[in-house]
Amino acid sequence: MSPYRSSVIPTNRRALILPQIPMVIVMFDAKKVKKQIVDWIADYFRNNASPETIAVIGISGGKDSSIVAALCVEALGKNRVLGVLMPQGEQHDIDVSYGLCKTLDISYVEINIKEPVQTLYDGITLAGLELNNIAAFNTPARIRMAALYAVSGIVGGRVANTSNLSEDWVGYATKFGDAAGDFSPLSDLTVAEVKAIGREIGLPDKYIDKTPIDGLCGKTDEDSLGFTYAVLDRYIREGVCEDEIVKEKIDRLHRMNLHKINPMPAFRLNN
Repeated sequence: MSPYRSSVIPTNRRALILPQIPMVIVMFDAKKVKKQIVDWIADYFRNNASPETIAVIGISGGKDSSIVAALCVEALGKNRVLGVLMPQGEQHDIDVSYGLCKTLDISYVEINIKEPVQTLYDGITLAGLELNNIAAFNTPARIRMAALYAVSGIVGGRVANTSNLSEDWVGYATKFGDAAGDFSPLSDLTVAEVKAIGREIGLPDKYIDKTPIDGLCGKTDEDSLGFTYAVLDRYIREGVCEDEIVKEKIDRLHRMNLHKINPMPAFRLNN
């Protein structure tokens, strides 16, 4: 049984459907779901890896990467979890990432992506193209994912995706950047549900409630989106949004960004 009842029950990395009919929501059972996720991670590695395979996780210090790391530690043991810190130049809050790795007692490596990102920007300029906000915003996320897969190849690992359902719903992720990965523990959970899992694990509040900041313009996620995650989560789970303008914006963002979560369209030979 699902831990909640909803008009929409999206599944991992499949097409999401716009909510239609509000339904009564039962209390989210964080204890039950946490165990299900831990068992799922263990099963994934049992069926798709060797006993030595490591979970490779990009550690930002935010709730999603912190909670995924904690879940992997519980599922696999701390010696099979490797954190990868990827600041772009100086990161003012990187101490949070160091603290998370210390709290979980996991090994980590640090790879600064400032120079590779700038090299790519310079190459774009030399090619006669003008860098815009879309490229500037998404390129670092894709460089980080390239770094994660490089590390994974070196240590023999599987890269964890740390996206959640709320961000995926409105496309607040970079295609082939933070939206990529080999396994995705949180992509069927809203922000509120992810936080509940974090509390159930016993992570300190500073890792669960850290305000997500847009690395490009310095705005919070909610400022950039124009609505709160609480409003979005309720719309996803109950189909209820009392502000018609916000509802239309959420629906528009969802439709526009389905290409990020749907499988790549592929021509099929018809014999």
